[in-house]
Amino acid sequence: MSRESISTVILSSQNRLKKVLDLYMQEFGGFEVVEDFENSSDLYNTLSSLPKSFLIIDMQDENKVDLDLVSKISSDCPNCKILAITENPSVDFIVKVMRMGAKEVISSPVIKSEFFDVLKRVEEQLDSEYQKLNKCRMITVFSNKGGIGKTSIASNLALELAKTTKENVALVDLNFQLGDITTFLDLKPSFNISYMLKNLDKINKDFLLNTLEKYKNTSLYVLADPPYFKQADDISPKQIAKLFEILKDSFSYIVVDSDASFDGKTITSLDNSDLLFLVTCINLPALRNCQRCLDLFEKLGYSSDKVQVLVNRYMENDEITIEDAEKVLNKSIYWKIPNNYFAIMAAINKGVPVSEINPASNVAKSYKELAIHVSDSIHRQELIKKYSSSSFDNINNILRG
Repeated sequence: MSRESISTVILSSQNRLKKVLDLYMQEFGGFEVVEDFENSSDLYNTLSSLPKSFLIIDMQDENKVDLDLVSKISSDCPNCKILAITENPSVDFIVKVMRMGAKEVISSPVIKSEFFDVLKRVEEQLDSEYQKLNKCRMITVFSNKGGIGKTSIASNLALELAKTTKENVALVDLNFQLGDITTFLDLKPSFNISYMLKNLDKINKDFLLNTLEKYKNTSLYVLADPPYFKQADDISPKQIAKLFEILKDSFSYIVVDSDASFDGKTITSLDNSDLLFLVTCINLPALRNCQRCLDLFEKLGYSSDKVQVLVNRYMENDEITIEDAEKVLNKSIYWKIPNNYFAIMAAINKGVPVSEINPASNVAKSYKELAIHVSDSIHRQELIKKYSSSSFDNINNILRG
């Protein structure tokens, strides 16, 4: 692993804390403290210009100015990792500061071993040397019922993941007969999944990033469905598995818009996924189909954590309530995407994500919150469990709020 120094800024009014952290970093090695900033603009410009940097911010008062700074630097400086330090961090604080962009939170007084763990993770992230299991998260969006909004969910979620994390995200259209990802995003890709599968021995990270269709100026890359039905006939589940293996070495997130059938290709996608979003609406036929899918996934050996129910087109005044649905399914609803027909249809008809039509709409905000939740939920829940005495159920309720 590279030991090139990572420029580090410590923002704190406590000189003792700054000295302790500086000594710890000298002992750990690979981090160099940068000081003498005239103002916040000077700090911001410095962090923006550095190839990799680390910001440690003392947030004992948990004030809005600090949160705004975290949000701005996280948004505009993707090569800067942020650590927030506070005394006895609360659940609300952890959720708030991580939503603003801080990926690490520790309590003060700082324990050296915990701080070293943070430094190790930051170094690995900035050097792009993740362990394979931690590097990529694969999410498949599935429903065995057509017309339920699966493609819209996959495309909007993938884009928000790219915008939120600033990391490379692959959006794969696995609906080989009637794929619509390119229509939803108004793309005309030069390469499709059929070509990739025929050239698996030639594919590497550079090849993928140079040939997959990139969505505008984002880090979202689209792997389109085959343009002709016949091209799909020769694609095997084994090829699909190999493709996912290659993609996982090159992308931080993979979002798959799956076929509605339970053929070998779809099962391969479901097997390889870390998270499976089973999409339903709140009506009896959709819930009945959802229940059947849950039964099948249980027989396939998928864990309850892996399979999560996502409700699309949710309306608070539905005759069937969320509580009713959870009783029928015997499972908690993971996420609710609000019903907003006009915003979604305007986005589909113009071939753009809903956030480009109306970023202030309830549905656009829901997709953004879902992406934030998916991107850091594992690490965030570990932090919350560590610092909170709340029950696990209460924590989940807070995260979903």
